[in-house]
Amino acid sequence: MATPAAAPPVPWDRTSRAYRNRWWILAVLCLSLLVIIVDNSILNVAIPTLVRDLGATTSQLQWIVDSYTLVFAGLLLTAGSLGDRFGRRGALQFGMAVFGAGSLAAALVSNANQLIAARAVMGIGSAFIMPATLSIITNVFPPDERGRAIALWASIAGVATALGPISGGFLLEHFYWGSVFWVNIPIVAVALVAGVFLIPTSRDPSEPALDPLGALLSIVGLGALVFSIIQAPEDGWTHPTILAGFAVAAVVLGAFALWERHTPSPMLDMSFFRNPRFSAASAGITLIFFAMFGTIFLLTQHLQFVMGYSALEAGTRLLPWAAVMLVVAPNSARLAERFGTKLVVGAGMSVTALALVLSPGCPARAPTTGATSRGAWS
Repeated sequence: MATPAAAPPVPWDRTSRAYRNRWWILAVLCLSLLVIIVDNSILNVAIPTLVRDLGATTSQLQWIVDSYTLVFAGLLLTAGSLGDRFGRRGALQFGMAVFGAGSLAAALVSNANQLIAARAVMGIGSAFIMPATLSIITNVFPPDERGRAIALWASIAGVATALGPISGGFLLEHFYWGSVFWVNIPIVAVALVAGVFLIPTSRDPSEPALDPLGALLSIVGLGALVFSIIQAPEDGWTHPTILAGFAVAAVVLGAFALWERHTPSPMLDMSFFRNPRFSAASAGITLIFFAMFGTIFLLTQHLQFVMGYSALEAGTRLLPWAAVMLVVAPNSARLAERFGTKLVVGAGMSVTALALVLSPGCPARAPTTGATSRGAWS
């Protein structure tokens, strides 16, 4: 008589401590994500204050905001790969520690160039935090709950984008400009301590070899691409420096794709992009976040410089954005299960596109200052 085959191991042990605490773990991961997304938008309302208190030039203002983004984008793939290889909890804790140190340095600087450097350090920490949070979610939650967990994670990302200007406006109304960085310290401390007790240690079980050439190519290629996008509005899209930056990005990222297809231990498995659902979803989320962060950046300045609002008043005008994200995003997984991913994602992107088309109308019709302007936007 044949011996029955052994049952395959269950990857999510429902009796384990990590499974029992999975929603608390998600809370810690969302808190970690919240602080880095908020910091990406909190400075938008502080720009007039930085001009007054630090004497920042237009170019310095741009790089105070964008040095964080440039470093974050350039290191994201490499940091995620290192977390999978050496331990996701360790990568998250390392990122939080670096982010906290950068926040402390940013709060204590005395000039704009020092603030640019401190923001770049914070970008290093963020690059380790974001991929680790999502990897830990996929490791802790079983497939039947993972969609809801990721939906909550995504809702925090959207809410944090709008909360940045709101919290920044409140802090600037009552404290000095460095308070927008001091507020990160207690959040980082809570996330670090809670992570030690709640988050399990996990890594890629296959223990892939390091891919230093892939890491170098991704950093250079993504860095050149993001730099060119950031600098193009100031220098002009046809400026030789910008064209050279896009050319370097195209060549280096092309070399990265070729290398990843042929190396035995790729940092990014390019075969994933053969799946049209994966490719379309990746492109969609890229475009949505590109539009969302760009809109917040411009809208907060328009409300202050053109409409005459204070930092807090400008931030509160974004409360509807945060409220809608908080209600809709957690239910997106259920909507996708009922109506299908294509319909839900397509409807979401269509509504976003319509809102972007309509949004310039109100500022264009409203007066630039005074009570009439405030009434139009109330």
